[in-house]
Amino acid sequence: MIADSHMHTSFSTDSETPMEEMVQRAISLGLTDICFTDHYDKDFGLDFQQEGAKEAFQLDTEPYLRSIERMKQKYEGKIEVRAGVELGLQLHLKEWLSNYVNQYPFDFVIGSMHLLDGKDPAVSGGSFPRDNQKELLRRYFAATAENLDNFHDFQSLGHMDYLSRYLDGEAGAYSYSEYSAEIDAILKRLIYYGVALEVNTGGYRSRRALPNPKKEVLRRYRELGGELITIGADGHTPKQIAYGFDRISELLLRCGYTYYAVYRQKKPEFMNLVL
Repeated sequence: MIADSHMHTSFSTDSETPMEEMVQRAISLGLTDICFTDHYDKDFGLDFQQEGAKEAFQLDTEPYLRSIERMKQKYEGKIEVRAGVELGLQLHLKEWLSNYVNQYPFDFVIGSMHLLDGKDPAVSGGSFPRDNQKELLRRYFAATAENLDNFHDFQSLGHMDYLSRYLDGEAGAYSYSEYSAEIDAILKRLIYYGVALEVNTGGYRSRRALPNPKKEVLRRYRELGGELITIGADGHTPKQIAYGFDRISELLLRCGYTYYAVYRQKKPEFMNLVL
């Protein structure tokens, strides 16, 4: 089965699942390889569950890595457990992000654009404008490219059309052709900087029931010469581990890919895609 390289535990603000429950579920599914990538969105803002209580999406990194190490040792021979993190990209954090990723022994770092105008649509979607959402998505793509130029010391760009999950109508069901300039700017930067494109099957759980990014974008990345892809279900509960993996190999093979990447010590190792 495909290795799941994107999952969250109770170390993330938006999950209550103990790490060991995620490991046990992955083993029961037949996975041989997983990577924990709990959230660290520095300067995200107040806890959306308990406003004013604490800053949301902060990661207590050393206890987190110790917990991963315990899982590695306890389940050695049953499953490989890798250490990762999902970092929120913001322009003013360039120096902090650079220092952070080099301070700890991560196998894999995902860089993700969660915020537009300082807001995460998953948390504050109701406060996003309901008019001209197409322009919001255009600005989101442009900001992603700008963030890649600003900081690219990570292994994979997470759910690159994340904002589309939370937009209405035509904006949410966007077509590549309408945003081709902005999307190509992102994809070309990924290739230039050697950063992988994540195929996030968590999108299958959203109202669009599509991976992030969608097939058109995956095909375009391949046309441009992109080969580095990672795959993750973005699970926050045991039931979400490997969600949608039953359809992802066929999709990627149809888009021209033959393998995907798993990162160990920030170096890619390639796994064949099979039906």
